[in-house]
Amino acid sequence: MTGDDVQGQLAELRRSHPELHALADPRRIAAWEAARGSAPGRHDDFGADGEGSRGVEYVQAQALNRRARETGIRKLLGFAETARRTAAGDRPVLVDLLGGDGLVRKVCEELGIGDFNILTCDASPHMVTTAWAAGVPALLQRAEQPLLRDHSVDAVLLAYGSHHVPSSDRQTVATEARRMLRPGGTFVLHDFLVGSPVDVWFEEVTDVYSATGHKFLHFTRDEIEGYLEKAGYDHREVVEIDDPYTAVAATPEEAELEIGRYLLNMYGLVKVFEGRTEQEAYRWVAETAKAVFRYPDAEGGLASSELRQEGTGGWRVTIPRRAVVGVGRVSATAGKAA
Repeated sequence: MTGDDVQGQLAELRRSHPELHALADPRRIAAWEAARGSAPGRHDDFGADGEGSRGVEYVQAQALNRRARETGIRKLLGFAETARRTAAGDRPVLVDLLGGDGLVRKVCEELGIGDFNILTCDASPHMVTTAWAAGVPALLQRAEQPLLRDHSVDAVLLAYGSHHVPSSDRQTVATEARRMLRPGGTFVLHDFLVGSPVDVWFEEVTDVYSATGHKFLHFTRDEIEGYLEKAGYDHREVVEIDDPYTAVAATPEEAELEIGRYLLNMYGLVKVFEGRTEQEAYRWVAETAKAVFRYPDAEGGLASSELRQEGTGGWRVTIPRRAVVGVGRVSATAGKAA
């Protein structure tokens, strides 16, 4: 099954995850497929073709250090924990709109966090193919054009790549998420603030040293609040959270190399290898990240990188990172008669 074979994905969902297959809206799927040939093409930054894409390196990064973003994932799932099992005992359904190769579902299953049945979705055929190869149920779709039924899910997550959604489509994503949510459901939008250290990292490192470049706009608090308000969420909040990168290894030097390798692959910084050995490249990325990701005004969080010993478990290096999260909640009585 290829990543662009939506009908094949639906057939496999029907066979292996019928409760997730039931979410699909046949009319939306038919309309989307009818328009696919005429829709203007967009470059797939996470493809596998090797030409201006970083999908292979991205998948490799997650495979080598699946728990690198564990802290942030735990917090994001926490915002959606208002969803609970139904009276029939069914697990609440979470749609991961930018799910990539299924990282959030894999982390949740590995760590036993978030009691959700997660459907991974992505606009990259390579990411969807990779997800299925790992046993993760996935569906090819764009975040601004979801193929799911009205009022069919309990939580919608837009995270780890929200800035890749064009500014012109972001309101549509928030509105479509509201359409899909059941009463009591939650939409969680995660990204990074304009002018933040993450913004600097993408502009001065990812854009310069990756094959894809990185010409994407991040978010402002007012922008996120505006999307949630216009989409009609009954309760709204915009907060910042700690969402660090971590790596663990046997020695301090190995931990530093591991975080450098993770970040190099994560962002496809292939140009860093020019004129450097492999270890020199990893060290350069690690040192650059430590210099960029600084939060002197952070309250209760790390201001700069930390290296500490974890008993007999080796050494953990943490690179601090602050994310902005918009949470939109639908009232549990939405749509019900007064």
